[in-house]
Amino acid sequence: MRELVYEVASEDDGMLLQEYLKCRHGYSRRLVIKLKQGGMTVNGEHRRMVDPVAAGDIIRIRLGEEEQVNLIPNPGLQVPVLYEDEDIIAFDKPANMSVHPCTLYYDDTLGNFFAARFQEEGLVFRPLYRLDRDTTGICVSAKNTLAAGLLMGKLTKTYYAVAEGVLPDDSGTIDAPLIRVPGSIITRQVDPAGQRAVTHYRVLQRSDTHTLLALTLETGRTHQIRVHLAYLGFPLAGDTLYGGHTDRIARQALHCGELELPPLPGRPAMTLSAPLPEDMRGLFACR
Repeated sequence: MRELVYEVASEDDGMLLQEYLKCRHGYSRRLVIKLKQGGMTVNGEHRRMVDPVAAGDIIRIRLGEEEQVNLIPNPGLQVPVLYEDEDIIAFDKPANMSVHPCTLYYDDTLGNFFAARFQEEGLVFRPLYRLDRDTTGICVSAKNTLAAGLLMGKLTKTYYAVAEGVLPDDSGTIDAPLIRVPGSIITRQVDPAGQRAVTHYRVLQRSDTHTLLALTLETGRTHQIRVHLAYLGFPLAGDTLYGGHTDRIARQALHCGELELPPLPGRPAMTLSAPLPEDMRGLFACR
């Protein structure tokens, strides 16, 4: 359960309660509507959202009440935790683990681990973005609706990837639209009819056969990094779906290694990092 307490400042005297929450503290319209049903008091009493607030009023918000958890807890799973506070938890997701349950993987996902870890608290699993099943690295889940609303779409991620071949340029931008391959529910391809997709890359290290890259995204299309590098002629090592080979690594060599988080109530902006996994380090003398 997350509890937040605000004292109304003099400059906000007379502002409608719903506008105070939206404008001063970033509450979404959806969360404001939900709070009408309970979980909020002003000076210890119920207050309508259309009522004005007064300087000195104490607003108390309780988040997470009466939420329904529908994931199967699996206490047998093990996932490293990089960071945790009252609002978020950041995992270092391993390979061979989906973020959300599906038909094939219904009880061995990151969501099932989250459900087991917070079974007593009854927290809802709210991942702020998804990583492919075999992509490793930082994956963050919000613990309440306010944190999810404040953070969604405002995270800056840096991915690390090992491409097959030696990229000639030290840096570059791939601006190529992506679309689903006809007849497939998974595979994507570059196509002028697709959605715009922009990937920035920077070379960190080269060998005779591979290139280690740092990448940031302007857009978040499915398989964006994987398709863009294959489009350049340098597929990810291990990525057989897009032309890579598994002679050196058994999965696509892609890792979410750095994440910039904006501030939340009680916490300043911060940067999280997750070390490059062993199978990717094995492709280079990575330190």
